[in-house]
Amino acid sequence: MIKSLARGVLIMHDVIILGAGVIGAFIARELARYQLDVIVIDKENDVGNFTSMANSALIHSGYDPEPGSLKAKLNVRGNAMFDQVCQELDVIFRRIGSLTVTTNPDEINVLQELQERGRQNGVETRILNQREVHEIEPALADDVVYALFAPTAGIIDPFELVVHLMENAIDHGVKLFLNETITGISPIDGGYRVMTNGAKHAGKIIINATGVNADLISEMVAPNDFVIKPRKGSYFVFDHFNDYFLKHIIFPVPDKRGKGIVVTSSYSYNYLVGPNSNFIDERDDLGTDRDTLEYIKGQAVKLVPQLPFDKVIRTFSGLRATPNTGDFIIGPIANHPNFINVAGIESPGLASSPAIAEYVINEFISKRITLVNKESFNPRIRPLYRFNRMSEQEINRLIKLKPEFGHLVCRCEMVSEGHILDSLSRSCPPHSIKGVKKRTRAGFGRCQGGFCQPLVVALLAKQYRISENDVLYDSLETSILKEETKGGSHHE
Repeated sequence: MIKSLARGVLIMHDVIILGAGVIGAFIARELARYQLDVIVIDKENDVGNFTSMANSALIHSGYDPEPGSLKAKLNVRGNAMFDQVCQELDVIFRRIGSLTVTTNPDEINVLQELQERGRQNGVETRILNQREVHEIEPALADDVVYALFAPTAGIIDPFELVVHLMENAIDHGVKLFLNETITGISPIDGGYRVMTNGAKHAGKIIINATGVNADLISEMVAPNDFVIKPRKGSYFVFDHFNDYFLKHIIFPVPDKRGKGIVVTSSYSYNYLVGPNSNFIDERDDLGTDRDTLEYIKGQAVKLVPQLPFDKVIRTFSGLRATPNTGDFIIGPIANHPNFINVAGIESPGLASSPAIAEYVINEFISKRITLVNKESFNPRIRPLYRFNRMSEQEINRLIKLKPEFGHLVCRCEMVSEGHILDSLSRSCPPHSIKGVKKRTRAGFGRCQGGFCQPLVVALLAKQYRISENDVLYDSLETSILKEETKGGSHHE
């Protein structure tokens, strides 16, 4: 573990980023372009392990936010940046477009209002009539009468995005501290001291990107003028059943609670349905319940009646960091110009994330510290071995060169031992079964790890030279094995 405290002397870093979700990771990657000493601190055992992990994985087009808001400005700019970002970082991203649909003829007025918002925000949209919408999306309910089509909307792999952002940042000198819960922040000469349960750090500039806890972290420095209220949403995940069942992201007409129950293909051609939107008090409540899931199902089939709910393989929930301001909160605390909040980043936060990083650096960091380009910076990571973009001949050559790619670990998702070993060899490697799952999809399929999990445990134990009993499922204290029950190895 890298130490910020050397021989009792607190090292003053240029920038400390609190939070290793998609916002913190994007900011870290952008700062890695410059000759700076940057560290990232997160309480989880992996990057992108909370809100950035459990969401709709959508890159919104930007027609919905209030014109003139930060959400509108950064959503539209961020959407336009994703093609280059994902090409550089080898992240799956597909612009499949979205349809906001209605079964009520009177709601064409709402679609026209959204279209006008889009026009003001600079977003291309088109209203489709009943015939037009069913021509491009035949799985929709027969009584869908209008749709607002936004062609620039897309779907992304949010796990890969955060991991590859952080990998690129670490490759260029950013240091990552995991499993460190922030316990206090205090001003010191030239910056701030950040205390965690494991260490002390000091930085000239602090970036608070801690999601649902951002108001609590900000309160450690000065009284807040904002409050974050967690909003929970649950989802269904479907097994692979028809890659082209739906061709677009399907939204209902939005209401005051949000964008409504979404039905969409995912980056991996699974289908995703959800979320609902309920304010909760607990900031770590990720449970699901039957009533909520039944509600989501009922809303979804109104728009896509043939959804095969017998193909559901998993349900999950995620939290959104909803601020009381109605907009993103990006800027310094009063009287603390070097403590910069990046808070209240709810939807369209994922779509806005590259633009948020750009905005934070251009508007705040560049005005507080000298930015000198790093000539050695390479915006690309080492490409992944993706069988689905390789010919049979290329796969055979790879297996001949690296036989581990011929050893299948996850049959559901066609993940080889080679893919897992490759993830373990990178600068932002997994430290848990869930970390392997997020990077390689081993365990994401129909059996949910029933076949591959013991093999993943063995690979992690070998990589880190630990007992299989010490391999973690996710966070610290989540080992899934207790003791040997018989001699020998079940891998023999």
